[in-house]
Amino acid sequence: MNREDFKILYQEVYKRPLVYLDNAATTQKPQVVIDALSKYYETINSNIHRGVHFLSQKATDQFEEARRVVQRFINAGESAEVIFTRGTTESINLISSSFGKAFFQKGDEIIISQMEHHANIVPWQLIAEEKGATLKVLPFDENGILLIDQLESLITFKTKIVAITHISNSLGTINPVKKIIDIAHRHDIPVMIDGAQAVSHLKVDVQALDCDFYCFSGHKLYAPMGIGVMYGKRKWLDQMPPYQGGGEMISQVTIAKTIFNELPFKFEAGTPAVGDVIGLKTAIEYVENRGIENIAQYEQTLLEAATQKLLAIQGLKIYGTAPHKAAIISFLLEGIHPYDVGVIIDHCGVAVRTGHHCTQPIMDKFSIAGTVRASFAFYNDLSDVDALVEAVKKAQMMLG
Repeated sequence: MNREDFKILYQEVYKRPLVYLDNAATTQKPQVVIDALSKYYETINSNIHRGVHFLSQKATDQFEEARRVVQRFINAGESAEVIFTRGTTESINLISSSFGKAFFQKGDEIIISQMEHHANIVPWQLIAEEKGATLKVLPFDENGILLIDQLESLITFKTKIVAITHISNSLGTINPVKKIIDIAHRHDIPVMIDGAQAVSHLKVDVQALDCDFYCFSGHKLYAPMGIGVMYGKRKWLDQMPPYQGGGEMISQVTIAKTIFNELPFKFEAGTPAVGDVIGLKTAIEYVENRGIENIAQYEQTLLEAATQKLLAIQGLKIYGTAPHKAAIISFLLEGIHPYDVGVIIDHCGVAVRTGHHCTQPIMDKFSIAGTVRASFAFYNDLSDVDALVEAVKKAQMMLG
């Protein structure tokens, strides 16, 4: 599917054709995104919103058009609920800090899950320590399935927010976030969803989900690095203090007092990454033109083929066997360190990720140090699956 749009894939590493299977870490960028970024810097590079000159107005128009494209893409209620950040990590830090300052008191509780990325653990630990709150953890089973039935028992009158990943970056599990949101909302508890892995694999509709916050990064959606989105319902954003001060987030400043700007600018201090925002817009349109449902269906064929062929290798174990998964496979070869396996696979021209994938609690659950992770995108094909399998077999032969 449109592999020709990704020039980086047409190269050799170690004198072998590149097979890129590290898409959960970052996706490659289609030429139209690279061209959009170049065109911005070549033709309208300017600071936005405050300028009256031609370039500034052009850049401002494209920046705000990108916000409307994001609004449409996730079906936000209004464009002012779309806040641009540097990525999922900054989005979660913004929410934990700002929401925490507005609503947390000593003794309050935050519910996360055992399968969260560190970016959805550490920010909550920081604000919990600052405010005297505590973290409670929803566990998952041996297949990588969240034990949703235990959520009700974790909720108390002190629970202030639930923060859950949509798709696990290590296990590939697609969590039933709508069910989680419905349970939390029955207790009037807001829910934040980490959508870093979801937006490139699933159709996300924040109004249908009824989530209170949703975060994602552009670089996992074929857009440039350094740009992300924090969606929040206006009812929460209006009550939350700014995350950073200066620049665009002000309405009026005196030495005595500052009046903050309206949404979304209250949360967008300083000069934004205008070119990257335009690149995000282009990437979203690129994905929409191909159809996120078509992409998801195609990636599932790759997942099924890779799972079947890898499990045929004696001594290989896959971690994350939930029935509803994105195209992510984490595995180990019995008796062989994942890093060593990764090095051999890399020298076969196949790019995978090794380690704990910023999910050490998951590794602790399975009593392992890390895994080898292969993650697929729509520009991969069945020949890439075969290349991975052959590389794993070679690693096993050399190291086993």
